[in-house]
Amino acid sequence: MSRHQYAPAEPAALVEIEQRVLWLSMAIVDYANRVRPNPTGLKVGGHQASCASMVSLMTSLWFRQLRPQDRVSVKPHASPVLHAINYLLGGLDESYLTELRAFGGLQSYPSRSKDPDQVDYSTGSVGIGATAPIWGALARRYVNTVADDAGTGRQYTLVGDAELDEGAVWEAILDPTVTELGEIVWIVDLNRQSLDRVVPGIAAGRLQGMFAAAGWQVITLKYGSLLSTLFDRDGGGELRRRIDLMSNPEYQRLLRCDAGALRERLPGGNDAIAALLAELDDATLLAAIRDLGGHDLAALDETFAAIDDDRPTVIFAYTVKGYGLPTEGHPQNHSSLLSGEQMVELAQRCGMDLDQPWARFDADSAPGRWCEETAERLRRPDMPQAPVPALPQDIGRTPHGMAATQAALGRTLLDLTREAPEAARRVVTVSPDVSSTTNLGGWVNKVGVWSPTERRDWFADDAETMLHWREQPSGQHVELGIAETNLVGLLGELGATWSRWGQPLLPIGVMYDPFIERALEPWSYGTYAGGQSILIGTPSGVSLAPEGGAHQSITTPSIGLEQPGCVSYEPAFAIDVEWTLLACLAQLGQPGGSSAYLRLSTRSVDQSLAAVPTDPAARERRRRQVVAGAYPLRRAQDPMVTIAAMGTLLPDALAAAARLEQAGVGVDVVCVTSPGLLFDALRARDGHTEGPSWILQQAFPHGRARPMVTVLDGHPHTLALLPTINQVTGTHLGVSHFGQSGAIDDVYRYHGIDTDSIVRAALDLAESG
Repeated sequence: MSRHQYAPAEPAALVEIEQRVLWLSMAIVDYANRVRPNPTGLKVGGHQASCASMVSLMTSLWFRQLRPQDRVSVKPHASPVLHAINYLLGGLDESYLTELRAFGGLQSYPSRSKDPDQVDYSTGSVGIGATAPIWGALARRYVNTVADDAGTGRQYTLVGDAELDEGAVWEAILDPTVTELGEIVWIVDLNRQSLDRVVPGIAAGRLQGMFAAAGWQVITLKYGSLLSTLFDRDGGGELRRRIDLMSNPEYQRLLRCDAGALRERLPGGNDAIAALLAELDDATLLAAIRDLGGHDLAALDETFAAIDDDRPTVIFAYTVKGYGLPTEGHPQNHSSLLSGEQMVELAQRCGMDLDQPWARFDADSAPGRWCEETAERLRRPDMPQAPVPALPQDIGRTPHGMAATQAALGRTLLDLTREAPEAARRVVTVSPDVSSTTNLGGWVNKVGVWSPTERRDWFADDAETMLHWREQPSGQHVELGIAETNLVGLLGELGATWSRWGQPLLPIGVMYDPFIERALEPWSYGTYAGGQSILIGTPSGVSLAPEGGAHQSITTPSIGLEQPGCVSYEPAFAIDVEWTLLACLAQLGQPGGSSAYLRLSTRSVDQSLAAVPTDPAARERRRRQVVAGAYPLRRAQDPMVTIAAMGTLLPDALAAAARLEQAGVGVDVVCVTSPGLLFDALRARDGHTEGPSWILQQAFPHGRARPMVTVLDGHPHTLALLPTINQVTGTHLGVSHFGQSGAIDDVYRYHGIDTDSIVRAALDLAESG
C-alpha cells in the first residue's frame, strides 16, 4: 500500500518524485557499501535511516518551496538525499552516484568546497552547519550595505533533533541580533532518536518554549492526514492524548509491532481507543501509527505557508527515523544498512530495478516535467566576481616610543581608512563584547556599529563617554554577545561572501587569545567551507601577568602553526603588525585565498628596538622578511649562539644578547614572525612541497649556523623546529604549565623566559659547542 494513499490531494507526480528520492538516496549508500570494491575491508558507512526521515521534508522544500535566492543547510547524515535531488534536477553527473565517500567523490557530509554539485552550506560538525545560515543571513544583509548586490531570500536549516543538544545552537539562537532576521527558517527533523538510542526524555515542548522565549515563531507539525481524520472520530480524542503523552521509547516500540500486537498495546487499557482501532483494517492501523506530519506533503505545504518572515521561524516536524524502511524506528538503526534482499524489495516498491538503479524520469512524464521545471525555477544567475580593492603593502609610518602590538591593530585599521578608503570599506570587524579592551575603540568610533536598523545612541551627548556606540546599517563593526562560537561562525560566513554573492569582504574577528581554543573548531570548519577571514587573539600569553593562569594562553602559537588553510603570525613590533595585517587582508575574498591568525599582546615595548631600516629598498626587504616568517634583528661579528625569539619577548632576547656580548659571547638575534611559514619553507626546501624557501637563507644563513636558543611566550615546542634548518643543537624556552598572577618580571622568571634564563641557556650552548 502506498504511503500516501491517505493524502489524495497530493499530486501523484510529486509522490513519484518523493519515492525516487528515497530510492536514490538508499541506492547511493548501498552501492558504496555492498557493490563498490572495497579491498581494505574498512567500513564505508552512510545513514540510510537518517536519510529516510528527511525525504518528504526535502522533497517538499526543493520541489515546492525553494526559490533561487534561498539557501539551505542540510543535516550531515542526509547528504545522499541532497545528492539524489541534485541528480534529478540535472546538477550532478550519474558517475558520482557510485562514489559516495570515495576519493574525489561525494563527501561523507555536504561540503561547499569538495562536493561536485551545489551545496549551500558545509555541515558535518554537529551544531556548526546548523547555525551557519543564521550568520549567512547576517552576512548577506551586510553585503547589501556595501554593494547592494546580494538580494534577499530565506535561509533554511534542516537539523536533526539530537543536534539541538549542541550548545553552539543555543548560543546562536539567543543572540539578540538574530531575532531581527526574519529570513531564517529552521526545520527540526523530530525523529526522537540519536546515534545510540531512542532519546528517552526529549521534550518537544521544552525545546519549543526555548525557541519561543528567544523570539522565534514556533510551528509544530506532528500528525498527518490519516491520524488527523481518526482523531475526529469516536475515541479519537483519547487516541490523540494517548499518543501525545506516550514516551518516546514506547512510541518507537509500537513502530516495530505487527497489527495484532499494536491492537493490544496501543489502547493502553482505554476501551474507546480499542473500539476505534477495531474499526480499522490491519494496513490502515499500521499506516496510522507512523502517520506523522513530517511525512505528509500536503501538511508540509500548509506549514510552509504559515511562516512569518518578520521573525525567525522554527518548524518541529515529527518524523520516523528510517521511515518506509524495514529498519524504521529501531533504536540501533542509525548506521544500519539494508540487506540485498531488502534493497530488492525497496526497488519493487519504488518501481525501480536494482540492476539499473540510477534511472531518471522520462522527460515527457509528469515527474520528469516537474523536475525540469524545478531545475529551471531554481537556476541561479552567474555571479560576477568583484575584485578586492587595492590594498597598500606599507602605509609608510615608522612607529616610535612605547607601544603594544594590540594597540597597533587599531592604529593600522584607522590608517587604512585614510590610505585605502575603498578597501577599508570592505573591512568588517567582529568581537564578543571586548571592543574597548582590545583597542578597537578608535575604529568603532570611526566606522560605527552594524545593526539591521538604526538605533539611537543615548550617550552621544555624554562628555565622559569615550566609545561612541552608533548602531546603523552602514556600521562596520559587529558586536555579538560573549559567545566565541558565534563570532567565528559569523566570521566564516562574512569570509564566504565572495563565493556566495561575488562581493568580497575583509572580516577580522578579535577575541581574547585564551579563548581561541574554544572557537577553533567552528573557525576551522568555516575555513574548510571556504570562508576566508582573519582571527586575532589578544591579549595573549603569560605577558598578561596580573590576570593569572585562567587568562594566560599557552598552546595557541602551535595551533596557528598547525591549522590548515591559515597562515599565523605573532608580531613583535607595531610595524610588524601593520605589514602582516596588510598581507593577510590581501589574501582574503578571492579564489586561492587563505585565512590568518594573529597573536597580539598588551605588553608595551620600545619600538626603536625594531631598528626599521631608513633606506626604502632595505625597508622593503625587511617587510618581505616579516611577511615571510622571520628577519635578522641583530648580527654579531663573530656569533657563537643564535637566539630566535618571537613576539613580546624580543626585548628580553635583545637584552640577553647585549649581556652575552659583554661576556664575550657573540649572539645573532632573529625575530620570528611565523613559525608556520618557516616550517612550510623548510618542507619546500627539502622537496616535500612546492613553495618559496628563500627566507631560510636570509633569516638563518648556513654560514652563520650556530647552536640556537628559541624563546616565546607560549609552548616551547612551537619553535623547536628551527635548529633543524641547519642541523644545529638547540634549547627551547617557553611556557609549558599553567601560569600565575604577579608582576611580569616575576611571571617570566617563574616560567624561565626572562632575560637571565635566556642568558643561562645561551651560555650552556656556547660552552657545550
